[in-house]
Amino acid sequence: MLTPQMTKPQINHCYSPRLFFLPNSRSACKLERTQLLYQSYCLRKNRGLTSIRCMAGEMKGAIVQGTSKPTESTKLEAILTVRASTVERLLDNLSPTQVLDNLQDLLGRSLLLELISSELDPESGSEKKTISAYARKVSQDGGETKYESSFTVPNNFGEIGGVFVTNVYHNEIFLQDLILQNDKTGAAATTISCNSWIQPKSVSPDKRVFFTTKSYLPDQTPSGLKSLRNHELELKRGNGKGERKSTDRIYDYDTYNDLGDPDSEGRARPILGGTKVFPYPRRCRTGRPQSQKDPKSETRSSTFYVPRDEDFSKVKQLQFSTTTLTSVLHAALPSAQSFVIDTKSGFPNFNEITVLYNEGFQIPKVDGIGFFQTLIPRIYDAIQDVSDKVLRFDVPEMLERDRFSWLRDEEFARQTLAGINPYAIQLVKELPMKSKLDPAIYGAAESAITTDIIEKEINGIMTAEEAVHQKRLFVVDYHDLLLPYVHKVRALEGTTLYGSRSLFFLTDEGILKPIAIELTRPPSPTAPEWRHVFVPSSDSTGSWLWKLAKAQVCAHDSGHHELISHWLRTHCSVEPYIIAMHRQLSEMHPIYRLLHRHFRYTMKINAFARQALISAGGIIESSFSPLKYSMELSTVAYDQTWRFDLEALPADLIRRGMAVEDPTAEHGLKLVIDDYPFANDGLLIWSAIKKWVQEYISHYYPDSAQIKSDTELQAWWHEVRTRGHADKKDEPWWPTLDTQESLTQTLTTIIWVASAHHAAVNFGQYDYAGFFPNRPTIARINIPTEDMTTDQLKNFLQKPEDTLLDSFPTQIQATVVMAVLNLLSTHSSDEEYLGGQAAGLTWLNDPVMKAAYDRFYARLKEIEGIIDARNLDPKFRNRSGAGMVPYKLMKPFSDAGVTGMGIPNSISI
Repeated sequence: MLTPQMTKPQINHCYSPRLFFLPNSRSACKLERTQLLYQSYCLRKNRGLTSIRCMAGEMKGAIVQGTSKPTESTKLEAILTVRASTVERLLDNLSPTQVLDNLQDLLGRSLLLELISSELDPESGSEKKTISAYARKVSQDGGETKYESSFTVPNNFGEIGGVFVTNVYHNEIFLQDLILQNDKTGAAATTISCNSWIQPKSVSPDKRVFFTTKSYLPDQTPSGLKSLRNHELELKRGNGKGERKSTDRIYDYDTYNDLGDPDSEGRARPILGGTKVFPYPRRCRTGRPQSQKDPKSETRSSTFYVPRDEDFSKVKQLQFSTTTLTSVLHAALPSAQSFVIDTKSGFPNFNEITVLYNEGFQIPKVDGIGFFQTLIPRIYDAIQDVSDKVLRFDVPEMLERDRFSWLRDEEFARQTLAGINPYAIQLVKELPMKSKLDPAIYGAAESAITTDIIEKEINGIMTAEEAVHQKRLFVVDYHDLLLPYVHKVRALEGTTLYGSRSLFFLTDEGILKPIAIELTRPPSPTAPEWRHVFVPSSDSTGSWLWKLAKAQVCAHDSGHHELISHWLRTHCSVEPYIIAMHRQLSEMHPIYRLLHRHFRYTMKINAFARQALISAGGIIESSFSPLKYSMELSTVAYDQTWRFDLEALPADLIRRGMAVEDPTAEHGLKLVIDDYPFANDGLLIWSAIKKWVQEYISHYYPDSAQIKSDTELQAWWHEVRTRGHADKKDEPWWPTLDTQESLTQTLTTIIWVASAHHAAVNFGQYDYAGFFPNRPTIARINIPTEDMTTDQLKNFLQKPEDTLLDSFPTQIQATVVMAVLNLLSTHSSDEEYLGGQAAGLTWLNDPVMKAAYDRFYARLKEIEGIIDARNLDPKFRNRSGAGMVPYKLMKPFSDAGVTGMGIPNSISI
């Protein structure tokens, strides 16, 4: 804990005879006098007078408390960089608190700094007294403000281990960094990377401590910093009580008990996490009041708490606020309903779909309409009268290159390897394919895709068993995942669902050919099981039924992609790692410093998702086939398939049968499909990350015994398992951190998931799904042949195109999803990319680690060139060809915007 010597520094003040002091009263008189003082100063300054002297300017340097004898000393100058805090502060310089802050600047008493020694006092055995001085504001350039301070440091003070910062302003500030340099030579002595919001002492009385860039394992911590190290972690853990405030920086766990709104009609949802029925990772605790109807659920509010330093930067917030998910929730659906006569209406023809990109969609003049204007303002063009707006979406790259590609079977198959959900396809290991569900409830276990069907569709070039033996058959199997929800979903309006299997054959040319789609409706008390196998056909009816079957499974794949490959396996599963890191790893711990940059913005974007994307009535529930059951499906996937050890790319490929171990092959794996763009490029990135992590771990843990004895590291990993992923805490597959190899594999997996895995499933969304017929998010009607007695079959035979359009999303669903995907696919201008340069890279001060990181960066640039070459090589038919979108998602670097490439360090969108 903090000692009195550390919390109550003394400072030498030189008082000016012309210095004005404010009375202690907090009455309006104080504010009025302050304003008059500030106005008087400004007036006199304009006349060339200087009637107020800055205290800090007259301080020649603070002295060490309790020093009675003069000692040899060194003068240090501190240079602080502060970013602009809030928009309100910039716009309202005469607000009450801003006037007070301006006065603090004049007095030079805005920020109080206290240098902390790494050593204990040899006489008392306690922490040495701090050396204190105020920092004075010296310049402002755009969004950055510079402060300076001077210290006189006795030579027996010991190595500086950190600094206390007290914010005397009345507004929060964002402290970017602090550099201590020799006053005479100008040589940098110590660099302290802060990158943190500091609250006014009136809001948070605790001093903020920032440590130097030197990293320490717990047992290596200098004696003068040990208590501070522990105290800082205690502050970030909090006490688990009360509602969190936006200014807090407390990290704690809770279940997903805020997705529903039990107090609103039809908005109650199950709590995810904490039960055997709905196991789930944990999210950050907010402590909001309980629901009146369901005390286990939290009430919802307009803002969702995240610890203050997890919030977006000003640049990111400005970019995001113009295309915010929140506006979709609060404005999109109601506003759209105000100008679309029939909210259930689909597009009447394909021309009306292409109009969205070519001519645009005229937004009628409706009072209060704000949907598209707030959602994506950059996609409008003003016409003559500024009150008339046209919604015009950017043309997705797939559509721009070949507007007919979505109709081709080869493209349908190719996207399983090079699209935005390359995690679904798996090898068929036996025939017939079998379900693991109870046949008494869900019908026949054996697939209806028989060997006869397979052999007919591959033109008899081999038997079905030979195809299995030669690893030529692959499947995207959503049968067991979706079948238990078919009747529940069908009870809802405007959607349908099947269990599905899509079977593919690997041709001699190395490309996949779709050969069969199986759709199943399980038995019910009122109807028997229905299932049918659709195959490519040359006759008109069969060809249209094949198109309709593809639309159904594309909707299934869209849901699997968004809910499982994307949300569950990246956003949702990573949040517990972040919470545990802040609670158990000190900011001076080398593993904290390795991981921290890979968690940037993740908690904030997850909070936005809970607010608008995955919540009751949100985008997912409004626009994807399972509707209100969408999030339940993700719990099923978490329960049945999520394993930390299989989140590593090589292990994932092996699990799906897409690769086999081969010590002689590159990366130790041999791919079953040689031209598998995601895996080909992904393994290059995986190996580069792993090599960098290996070098990092070897540097800080030369002996595996240090890993076992690292109390913070072990506490972090224990908390990840037992609290962050508490519903799987007893699983035997959790790795034990006891060797360099196990720690390297664990950290590489986390970094891979947060960077490359997320990039693979996120940044191509608009390119492939921005034209929704290619990847519809919902199938709204049944296959017409399911019930031969309905008018639907008659209508289908008369005009099959209308049946396909009726299957697709409604106009509202389609345009909302397109707008959201545009947002999710966009790189911010302040994006930080894997291997790139960024503020706060503490290891750059270590020559050994800097060299290792430079090698990592160089390898990533080399990989970028390899990917470019592959995309131009015609032998790679799954990524290179006429009108084909090249596979760029694993290219590490990108410009801002929708580029279809770039691997950010973190899940930042």
